Amino acid sequence: MGELIGVLAAAFTTVLGGITVGVTRSVIGATDPLTLGAFRFGIGCILLMPFALFRLDRWPKGGDRVSVAALGLLYFGVYPILFNAALVFTTAVRGALALSMTPVLTMLTAAIFGIEPLSRRKSLGVMIATGGVAVALLTRDDTVPVGAWRGDLLMAAAALCQALYGVWSRQFIARSGTIPYTFVGMVFGAVILTILAGLHGGYEAVPQFGPREWAAIVFLGLFSGALAFYLWTFALQRTTPTRVAITITLNPLAAGIFGIVVLDEPFNWNLLLGLLLVLVGIWVATSGTVAEH
Repeated sequence: MGELIGVLAAAFTTVLGGITVGVTRSVIGATDPLTLGAFRFGIGCILLMPFALFRLDRWPKGGDRVSVAALGLLYFGVYPILFNAALVFTTAVRGALALSMTPVLTMLTAAIFGIEPLSRRKSLGVMIATGGVAVALLTRDDTVPVGAWRGDLLMAAAALCQALYGVWSRQFIARSGTIPYTFVGMVFGAVILTILAGLHGGYEAVPQFGPREWAAIVFLGLFSGALAFYLWTFALQRTTPTRVAITITLNPLAAGIFGIVVLDEPFNWNLLLGLLLVLVGIWVATSGTVAEH
C-alpha cells in the first residue's frame, strides 16, 4: 500500500508538472529562466517554512548537510534554469516529451550506482515509453518552431538532473524526512537563483507584469514549487526511483492538452501516437509483481 501511495503521489505531481510546462511556456517571454525560477522556489520556500520549522530535529545533520545542499543546488538551481530555458525554444508538449527521458535516465543511473537492479519488464516499459518520446520528437513536422531542437536538448539535460536527484536522494530523505529535506534543498537553490537573477537584471521586468504573469507565478510557487516538490520527495520515500520516474511520462499528456487548449499549439498525429506509446510504457513498467522489480 505504501508503494502504491508513492506512485500515485508521483503521478499527481507529474500531472502538475505537465501543466507547469504549459504555464511556464506561456509567461517565459515576459521574464527569463533565472527570475522565473527565483520566484517559483522563493514562494515555495516561504510556504514550506512553517512546516519545516516544526521539524527542526529532523533537519540534515553532519555530513548530510553538504550532500543535501549539493542536491538542492542541482534540483532547485540547475534544473529550473534548464527547464525554463528549454521552453524559450520549444513547445509545451515537445518540452514535456523531452522531459520524459527521465525514466530511462533514472533506470540507467540507479543501475550504474547499484541502487536499483534492472528487470526485464521494467526495462521494456521504459524503452516503450522512450520510444514514444522518439516518435513524437523525431517525426518531421513543419509546425515545429525553428531551433526547437535546442529546447529539446536543454530539457533532456533537465531530465538528467531530475534522474540524479531521484537516485541520490532516498538515503537523505530517510534520515531527515520529506519536508525538512525538501525545504533545506529548496532554500539553497532559491538563494542561488535569486542572486543570479539580480546580477543579470532579471527583476527589471517585474513592474511590467500584469495579472496573467502574476497568476502564473502564484501557480508556479504554490503548486509547482511547494506542493509538487513535496509530493515528489514523499514519493521517493515510499517507492523506487524508477517507479517514481516512470510517472514523468504523464507530463506530455497534461502539457499537450494545456498547449492545445490554452496556447493554441498545433495538434499532430505523431504526438498522439507518441503519447499512446508513453502510456503503454507506464503500464508495462508498473503493472508487474513486486518480485519483478
